[in-house]
Amino acid sequence: MGKLVVILYSFLILVQSFNINIEDISKFNALLEHAKFHKEMYGDTFFEFLSEHYGNDMVSHEDKHSEHEDLPFKDHHHILCHLSSSFILTPQITYIVNFQEFTEKPVIFLYKESFSSFEKPSIFQPPKLA
Repeated sequence: MGKLVVILYSFLILVQSFNINIEDISKFNALLEHAKFHKEMYGDTFFEFLSEHYGNDMVSHEDKHSEHEDLPFKDHHHILCHLSSSFILTPQITYIVNFQEFTEKPVIFLYKESFSSFEKPSIFQPPKLA
Protein backbone atom coordinates (compact mmCIF):
# COMPACT_ATOMS: atom_id res chain seq x y z
CA MET A 1 0.00 0.00 0.00
CA GLY A 2 2.87 2.36 0.82
CA LYS A 3 4.53 1.81 -2.55
CA LEU A 4 1.25 2.59 -4.32
CA VAL A 5 0.95 5.90 -2.48
CA VAL A 6 4.54 6.80 -3.35
CA ILE A 7 3.94 5.97 -7.02
CA LEU A 8 0.73 8.02 -7.12
CA TYR A 9 2.40 11.04 -5.48
CA SER A 10 5.37 10.76 -7.86
CA PHE A 11 3.01 10.66 -10.83
CA LEU A 12 1.11 13.68 -9.46
CA ILE A 13 4.33 15.67 -9.11
CA LEU A 14 5.37 14.66 -12.63
CA VAL A 15 2.05 15.80 -14.12
CA GLN A 16 2.17 19.08 -12.20
CA SER A 17 5.70 19.74 -13.46
CA PHE A 18 4.36 19.83 -17.03
CA ASN A 19 2.39 22.93 -15.96
CA ILE A 20 -0.74 21.98 -17.87
CA ASN A 21 -3.88 23.77 -16.74
CA ILE A 22 -7.55 23.33 -17.60
CA GLU A 23 -7.49 26.20 -20.09
CA ASP A 24 -4.82 24.41 -22.14
CA ILE A 25 -6.85 21.21 -22.10
CA SER A 26 -9.91 23.08 -23.35
CA LYS A 27 -7.83 24.54 -26.22
CA PHE A 28 -6.69 21.09 -27.37
CA ASN A 29 -9.60 20.91 -29.84
CA ALA A 30 -8.31 24.11 -31.48
CA LEU A 31 -4.91 22.46 -31.80
CA LEU A 32 -6.39 19.50 -33.67
CA GLU A 33 -8.43 21.78 -35.94
CA HIS A 34 -5.40 23.94 -36.73
CA ALA A 35 -3.34 20.82 -37.47
CA LYS A 36 -6.09 19.67 -39.84
CA PHE A 37 -6.01 23.13 -41.50
CA HIS A 38 -2.25 22.84 -42.00
CA LYS A 39 -2.62 19.36 -43.47
CA GLU A 40 -5.24 20.56 -45.98
CA MET A 41 -3.54 23.86 -46.92
CA TYR A 42 0.17 23.05 -46.74
CA GLY A 43 0.29 19.23 -46.62
CA ASP A 44 2.12 19.23 -43.28
CA THR A 45 2.27 16.13 -41.14
CA PHE A 46 1.38 16.40 -37.48
CA PHE A 47 5.06 16.43 -36.46
CA GLU A 48 5.85 19.20 -38.95
CA PHE A 49 2.89 21.12 -37.55
CA LEU A 50 4.25 20.72 -34.02
CA SER A 51 7.70 21.81 -35.17
CA GLU A 52 6.28 24.94 -36.82
CA HIS A 53 4.19 25.95 -33.82
CA TYR A 54 6.18 24.69 -30.82
CA GLY A 55 9.64 23.80 -32.15
CA ASN A 56 12.54 25.39 -33.96
CA ASP A 57 10.42 26.86 -36.78
CA MET A 58 8.12 28.73 -34.41
CA VAL A 59 9.72 32.16 -34.90
CA SER A 60 9.51 32.08 -38.68
CA HIS A 61 5.93 30.73 -38.72
CA GLU A 62 4.44 32.98 -36.03
CA ASP A 63 3.13 35.74 -38.30
CA LYS A 64 1.41 33.62 -40.95
CA HIS A 65 -1.97 33.08 -39.21
CA SER A 66 -4.13 34.75 -36.61
CA GLU A 67 -5.26 31.46 -35.04
CA HIS A 68 -2.03 30.98 -33.09
CA GLU A 69 -3.41 32.72 -30.00
CA ASP A 70 -6.07 30.02 -29.69
CA LEU A 71 -3.55 27.18 -29.48
CA PRO A 72 -2.74 25.60 -26.12
CA PHE A 73 0.59 26.19 -24.38
CA LYS A 74 1.06 29.54 -26.15
CA ASP A 75 0.44 31.74 -23.14
CA HIS A 76 3.42 32.76 -21.10
CA HIS A 77 1.99 32.48 -17.64
CA HIS A 78 4.02 29.35 -17.02
CA ILE A 79 7.17 31.47 -17.01
CA LEU A 80 6.10 33.43 -13.95
CA CYS A 81 7.12 32.45 -10.50
CA HIS A 82 4.32 32.41 -7.97
CA LEU A 83 5.20 33.00 -4.37
CA SER A 84 2.74 32.22 -1.67
CA SER A 85 3.05 33.68 1.75
CA SER A 86 0.85 33.25 4.73
CA PHE A 87 -0.11 35.98 7.11
CA ILE A 88 -1.34 35.09 10.55
CA LEU A 89 -3.31 37.73 12.34
CA THR A 90 -2.77 37.47 16.06
CA PRO A 91 -3.36 39.88 18.89
CA GLN A 92 -0.57 42.35 19.36
CA ILE A 93 2.16 40.85 21.46
CA THR A 94 4.61 43.12 23.22
CA TYR A 95 7.92 41.84 24.40
CA ILE A 96 9.60 43.43 27.39
CA VAL A 97 13.34 43.03 27.35
CA ASN A 98 15.11 43.61 30.64
CA PHE A 99 18.54 44.93 29.88
CA GLN A 100 21.12 44.46 32.55
CA GLU A 101 24.21 46.53 32.13
CA PHE A 102 27.38 44.53 32.01
CA THR A 103 30.07 45.64 34.38
CA GLU A 104 33.48 44.18 33.86
CA LYS A 105 34.97 42.68 36.97
CA PRO A 106 38.72 42.36 37.23
CA VAL A 107 39.86 38.79 36.92
CA ILE A 108 42.39 37.71 39.45
CA PHE A 109 43.87 34.47 38.29
CA LEU A 110 46.97 32.94 39.76
CA TYR A 111 48.18 29.56 38.71
CA LYS A 112 50.87 27.66 40.49
CA GLU A 113 52.18 24.46 39.06
CA SER A 114 51.76 21.66 41.55
CA PHE A 115 54.95 19.89 40.52
CA SER A 116 58.00 20.19 42.64
CA SER A 117 61.40 18.80 41.76
CA PHE A 118 62.17 18.25 45.42
CA GLU A 119 59.77 15.36 45.76
CA LYS A 120 60.93 11.81 45.33
CA PRO A 121 59.44 10.41 42.13
CA SER A 122 59.86 6.77 43.14
CA ILE A 123 57.03 6.96 45.68
CA PHE A 124 54.39 7.57 43.07
CA GLN A 125 55.49 4.84 40.63
CA PRO A 126 53.31 1.75 40.02
CA PRO A 127 54.49 -1.55 41.46
CA LYS A 128 57.12 -3.32 39.33
CA LEU A 129 56.14 -6.99 39.73
CA ALA A 130 53.84 -8.56 42.23
